Amino acid sequence: MLLRHHALNALFTPLFVELNDCLRKLDADDSIGATVLTGSQKAFAAGADIKEMKDKSFADAYGHDFIELWSSTITSLKKPLIAAVNGYALGGGCELALMTDIIYTSTNATFGQPEIKLGIIPGAGGSQRLTRAIGKSRAMDLILTGENFSGKQAYEWGVAAKCFETPEECVEGALGTAEKIAGMGRLAVKAAKEVVNKSQELGVRDGVEYERRIFHGLFGSRDQKIGKWRQIQMLSKLIWTVGMTAFADKKKAEWTNE
Repeated sequence: MLLRHHALNALFTPLFVELNDCLRKLDADDSIGATVLTGSQKAFAAGADIKEMKDKSFADAYGHDFIELWSSTITSLKKPLIAAVNGYALGGGCELALMTDIIYTSTNATFGQPEIKLGIIPGAGGSQRLTRAIGKSRAMDLILTGENFSGKQAYEWGVAAKCFETPEECVEGALGTAEKIAGMGRLAVKAAKEVVNKSQELGVRDGVEYERRIFHGLFGSRDQKIGKWRQIQMLSKLIWTVGMTAFADKKKAEWTNE
C-alpha cells in the first residue's frame, strides 16, 4: 500500500526506491503468488511530486535518467501485480496503474494524464500504455487536453478489468483475484503473464509462434504431468478445461510449481 497519504500519495524518487525494494522482495518470495498495490480511498496516487521536478534542468533530468526507476522494476516483475485504484490516479499515478498487470477500480476513481497543463508530457509510459489500452484518437484527446476520465469510463474503455461501486469492494475484489491466481500453478501463471505481455510487443503471427513455444515448454513441467487435458460436454456447449488427475478423482490439485 502506498502510504504517503498526507500528500495524496504524490510520487517521488524516495517512494519508488522503497516501493521497488518491497516489490522485488515479494517477487522473490516463493510463498507469494500475486501482489496487490493500492493507495487510500482518496488517492491511489495523485501524480508526481512537483517539488522534486520544478527546478530540474534538461541536463539533470536527461543525464540522470529521471523517473526511469519508476518503471524499471515494476515492468520486470515475474509475478502478477494487481492495482486496486480508488480516488485520484493522475499523471504518474495513472502511469503507475498502467504498469501493473490488472487494474481494478471503483466508481470514485479519477484517472488522467494532465501533464500538458504543466508544460510537459507523460514521462513514465502514459503516452504509450494508455494509447495501447484505449486507442490513438481517445488517448490523443485526453493527453492533449489534460482532461480526466472516471473509473467507470476506465472499465468501459478497457483500461480496467473491473469496476466496483465502493473502494472497499475494489480492494476486496483485487485481493480475491490475487488469492485465486496464487492458487494456480506458479509456472503456468508466470508463462501466462509472459505471453500476454509479449502480445504488446510482437505482431500476431510472431506472438502466436512465441505462445506455442511456451505452451510446449510447459509439457516438461511436473505440474502438467499431474493430470491431463479432458474434454467435457456441458449445456450443449463444448468447454475445454484443465483436467488434473486430482480433478478426475475429485480432489484438490496440489501444485508442485516444478
